[in-house]
Amino acid sequence: MALYAELHRHLGGSVVPRVLWRYFERHSSELISRFSNYPEFEDFYTRPRNTLDEYLELHTLVESVQTVETLPYFIYRLVRGAYIFENLAYLELRYTPYLRTPEHLSQSQRIDQMAEIVEVVGRASHQPEYPIVTSQILCMHSRLPYEVNKAIIDLAAHNRDYVCGVDVAGGDSYYGDRMEEWINLYNYARSLGINTTGHLYETTAGCYPELLPYLMRIGHGIQIPLLYPELLPEVARRRQCLEVCPTTYLKTGTLQDIRQLKLVFDRCFEAGVDIAICTDNAGLHNVRLPFEYENLLTYDIINFEQLQVCQDAAFRHAFAWPYGQRPAYLLNGLLKPEEPATVLAI
Repeated sequence: MALYAELHRHLGGSVVPRVLWRYFERHSSELISRFSNYPEFEDFYTRPRNTLDEYLELHTLVESVQTVETLPYFIYRLVRGAYIFENLAYLELRYTPYLRTPEHLSQSQRIDQMAEIVEVVGRASHQPEYPIVTSQILCMHSRLPYEVNKAIIDLAAHNRDYVCGVDVAGGDSYYGDRMEEWINLYNYARSLGINTTGHLYETTAGCYPELLPYLMRIGHGIQIPLLYPELLPEVARRRQCLEVCPTTYLKTGTLQDIRQLKLVFDRCFEAGVDIAICTDNAGLHNVRLPFEYENLLTYDIINFEQLQVCQDAAFRHAFAWPYGQRPAYLLNGLLKPEEPATVLAI
C-alpha cells in the first residue's frame, strides 16, 4: 500500500467531528447543548471561517477537553484513523503542552505538569496494532509569556525520545511586537540542537523575514512564493521545506480559491524549494491527507510526478524519520534492517 508522511498536523485540530461529538455526548454534554443534532454540530465545526483568528478559536473547544486523563482516548482514535484511512507511515503531532494543563494551577505548576503531558502523548501515540512512526513538535504560542515559551524549549530538549522539534503558533500576525523574543527563543532552541519550524508567511500579516534564518522548515509559507518570490532562492539555499496545507487556506479565508496554490507550487518547483503537502487540522476540515492530494490533482495544481516529489520531500524533511527518505515498505513501523531505504524514481 502507499505510505505517506504528515509533517504538519495539530493535535487539537486532528479530532474528527464524529469522535469529538461522541466524547461530548458521554462526558461533556453541556458543551454541545446548543446543538440539536450531530449534523448541526459538524456544520459548525467544519465550516469555513472569515479570518485565521476566528478559525483558531475552534482549537480552544478541543484543548479544553484534552487533559492528562483524556489524551489517550483522542490519540488512539487519531492514530487508528491515520493508519487505516490515510496509510500514514510517519506522523508529527504538534501542540502546545501548556494549554493541556489545568487553568486553575499557577503558571509554575502548569509548566511542571507539561512533562507529564508530553509523556502521555508519547505513550499513547505508540500503538503496536497501528505501526506508525510518531513524534511530537511542541508549539510555543504567540499569546504565552516568554517564560512559558522558554520552558517549552527546555521540555523539548529533555524529551528527545518523544519530541523532534519546536514551533511557534497562535496566529502569525502577533509576532511583530515580540520579535526580539522569538529570535532569542529560536536561537536558544538551535543552540540546544533542537529542530525548528514555525507558522510564518501563512497570511499577509505574518510575513517576518527576520525569523526565516532560524527555521529548518516553514509552517505554511505560502506568501513567500505568492508575494515575495525574491526570497525563494535563499529558502532553497537553506534547504527549507514549506509545509503547505491546502484546505486550511480556504477555511481561514486566506485564499478564495484553491487554484491560487498553483502559483505557489510552480514557483517553488522552479526555484528548487521543497514542499510537503499536509493537512494542518484534519478534524476541523474533515479532510484526510489523501484527499488533499486528490484535490490538488483534480484542480490541475500539480501533476502525479509533482505529487510524488512532494511525498518524497515529506520523508526527506521529517525531523524524526530515521532514514531521511521515502520507505520502500514498512514492517511494524520500521524498514527491515537488511533492506536499504530507497527513494522512488521520478
